[in-house]
Amino acid sequence: MKLWQKILTVTALIVMTSVSGCYLHIWHKEEIKMKDLNKTDPELAFLWGNFVNNEVKPQGNLDVKTRFLVLLSAHIATQARGEYPLILHQALDNGVSPVEAKEVVYQAIPYVGMAKVYDFLRLTNRVLRQRGIKLPLEEQSNTTPENRLEKGIAVQSSIFGKEHIDAMRASAPAELKHIQDYLSANCFGDYYTRSGLDTKTRELLTFSLLVSMGGADPQVKAHVQGNLNVGNNRQVLLDTVTQLLPYIGYPRSLNGITAINEIAKE
Repeated sequence: MKLWQKILTVTALIVMTSVSGCYLHIWHKEEIKMKDLNKTDPELAFLWGNFVNNEVKPQGNLDVKTRFLVLLSAHIATQARGEYPLILHQALDNGVSPVEAKEVVYQAIPYVGMAKVYDFLRLTNRVLRQRGIKLPLEEQSNTTPENRLEKGIAVQSSIFGKEHIDAMRASAPAELKHIQDYLSANCFGDYYTRSGLDTKTRELLTFSLLVSMGGADPQVKAHVQGNLNVGNNRQVLLDTVTQLLPYIGYPRSLNGITAINEIAKE
């Protein structure tokens, strides 16, 4: 082997070892975290592990992928930067594609706000790179600046009903018409119309984001109805809150259940 070939081979091995080492470091952080808890807080480690693994996870009928999608959204909404990469690695290992994971982040932007979501976009990109996934991912946008308002109104109407959306837009005072246009063109036109996740899944993620964030009870109720309209029934919503509960706490979970009980009566 020539000298230059040896140099390239050694360089490649160094790079691969470095990337793999970084990847494995994060890969095992969840295991390390639990080992640390077992050492420093064994009672808490037992309580947490028993509650999540033996009581919460088996409850309800959410499939594994959907469970991880809503957990990712909850970690963004609650600003759980430390835990988010751990959940993301688990999600990618359990059927969530890189595109789907990235779309959870995008879906959070109009609800949580870019100021709070940006760090999670960077964390997501970091994890994807560590796993050898080339960025940027394939494009998922289906709108243009010219048709985003029209397409946004269409998807809004498909979720909440055309009559409701038409009446809401028509009743908006002149000084707030631009907000209605933003809602239709940006929130729904720019994000809900994207590929990667279907409308039914995006609406469930929106519900998860709003419940996890707290302080958005009127919007939670609106999106309970939206979820019912697109086929996420009462049990799906209750199962979702159940899986979120260990991560977002009882007050926000109970507020979410109150909204479900009010809108999606048994």
